Amino acid sequence: MKIKLETKSGVFTYTGDCSEPILFSGLSAGLSLPYECATGTCGSCRARVMDGSVEMAWPEAPGAAKLKRDKGDVLMCQARANSDCVLRVPANVTQATDLSAAPKWRVARIAAARQLTADVIHFDLTLSSPMTFKAGQFAVVETPDVLGGRAYSMVNYVEGTNELSFVVKRKPGGGFSEWLFANELVGKELKIFGPLGAATFGPEDQKDFIGIAGGSGIAGIMSILERATLTEHFRKHKGYIFFGVRTLADGFYVKELADYVDKAQGALEVTLALSDEAPASPTHPEFPQVRLDGGFVHEAAKRAMEGRYGDNAMGYVAGPPPMVDGALRLLLTEARLPPQSIRYDKFA
Repeated sequence: MKIKLETKSGVFTYTGDCSEPILFSGLSAGLSLPYECATGTCGSCRARVMDGSVEMAWPEAPGAAKLKRDKGDVLMCQARANSDCVLRVPANVTQATDLSAAPKWRVARIAAARQLTADVIHFDLTLSSPMTFKAGQFAVVETPDVLGGRAYSMVNYVEGTNELSFVVKRKPGGGFSEWLFANELVGKELKIFGPLGAATFGPEDQKDFIGIAGGSGIAGIMSILERATLTEHFRKHKGYIFFGVRTLADGFYVKELADYVDKAQGALEVTLALSDEAPASPTHPEFPQVRLDGGFVHEAAKRAMEGRYGDNAMGYVAGPPPMVDGALRLLLTEARLPPQSIRYDKFA
């Protein structure tokens, strides 16, 4: 069926499929449609149906709360076309000519899984075809056993790979995270759509790096650290990572972070911030390359970075909304970073 999108920069028409969201089919067609979460929580992919029949897969999606449904507003990440349709998208949109790196669906199989803490699990996927992605990007993961998709940042970074790694924190009542903890995962088949997201890092970013993450938000920063290490970014630039967890026992990827510190040869600092307990020592008992601090992670970052921001830094923030909001205030008001130098993912 034909899907026509009327945007601020022109009209685009492509052939879509009733089985997938309009956002996904449009991105696969090379259109730079607006989105952030791609799973219904943020509301960034709003559009208005001008003609045709469109069905919302998740009418109660949090991002749909402010839609003017009586005027035909939908979230493109939840909207599936039942017929030829016309949608008005209030954004400037461009169309790529090279679709080799465009997001698309792939079949994936869980190759390995390991529990990192009482409520955090890491799993590795083998894809049906290689994916080229940027460090810091994410993908939407689906299982037929749970309704709807979930967005997770890749932990690893390899150029053109058919292996992806993810980390997920268990949420009470969270369908997908509960499914991960309740099943024997190896061999399970999933669907994955990606790559997605603009909170990325590459060799062109010739700046010091300030990363602030809470919980599973560390995933994208792990990918960025791998990319930065491979390109020897820390030979010329500094890195400061602040990772917030509740207690020392809740910390994960600590060995991997310590290894990155060693490889950076003094150019990278990593601090584990403990919100629910005071650290017994200034450094991690097993990995002294990793510093410890108490309180919320953005507060730890403020203490450590006072007077040290410099004039050539970029910030990356990922985690739950309250943490992200606090970190963004810090980077905007204390570090005085321009908005274009801050990249973030806010997990609802």
